[in-house]
Amino acid sequence: MADLIVKLAADGIQKKILNAGKQPLPAFIEGTKVIFHYKTTLPSEDATVIDDSRKRTKPMELIIGKKFKLPVWETILVTMCEGEIAEFLCDTKHTVLYPMVSKSLRNIAAGKDPLEGLRHCCGMAQMHDHHLLGHPDLDDLHNSPRPLIFTIEVLQIQVPGSYRQEAWAMTDEEKLAAVPEIHEEGNRQFKEGDIKGAAEKYHDAIACLKNLQLKEKPGHENWIKLDLMITPLLLNFCQCKLIQGEYYVVLDHCSSILYKYEDNVKAYFKRGKAHAAVWNMKEASDDFAKVLQLDPSLGPAVKKELRDMEKRVREKEIEDKKRFKGLFQ
Repeated sequence: MADLIVKLAADGIQKKILNAGKQPLPAFIEGTKVIFHYKTTLPSEDATVIDDSRKRTKPMELIIGKKFKLPVWETILVTMCEGEIAEFLCDTKHTVLYPMVSKSLRNIAAGKDPLEGLRHCCGMAQMHDHHLLGHPDLDDLHNSPRPLIFTIEVLQIQVPGSYRQEAWAMTDEEKLAAVPEIHEEGNRQFKEGDIKGAAEKYHDAIACLKNLQLKEKPGHENWIKLDLMITPLLLNFCQCKLIQGEYYVVLDHCSSILYKYEDNVKAYFKRGKAHAAVWNMKEASDDFAKVLQLDPSLGPAVKKELRDMEKRVREKEIEDKKRFKGLFQ
């Protein structure tokens, strides 16, 4: 271990062990997954915290040998044991890409596409292209790169073959092959009533396909083929969001589908339900009318939705009358 610390120091990385963890040090063969928490701070007197994975829904995962966009993390992780906690002060040459990586990780934590706001090009080109990353602290780091301290706690080390890779760590072929399995898992969880879990699976499958689609020219054959695979997954995701009461998410996604596919009955139906839920009654009626026009066999389902809308409107009118009556008594 002492030799590793000396080697790190020679490369501009100072390691301070806070808890030794479980010895011995693993082999870290290619494909090993490391699950860890990290805290990123500035080496200042007040130790300003930039990111802390413990404040997010899940820890960070990195697969050795997959060329993560912040190479220094792999460099420091392979010097750690399971359960170890250590602090690494890294020179600026190792941290210049951190703002871009942090933006992607924050996108993931917020349930967004990790590539949102980042063009598909090399890291340095992105850094020069994007003067604003959408976060003041990251903008500051981007404009004035400096050393950073990474406090890492290794939670688990998994050997290749003992886990299923996350989408970001897969090759293009692996992403495409994984989508049907992830889709099926989402369907199973939905049937079992695990709506949150199902939504996450549909989102993961969409992320795989979106990542592949970014490499294709919009409108070309492969792009369209991938988009046709994304659409049913997105509709399933919208169904989960309807149940969870996230109606504006449904409105956004269904509108994006209908912008490309004007005859998608399911998108009109789900958007109509979302409009009704947020009291956009005219828009809801228009969407349900479009459903009937495209597929008259859905008449009974549409009539039920319209009856429910009318009932809610009547109940609201009665409630409003009572409220206003009380104001003038």
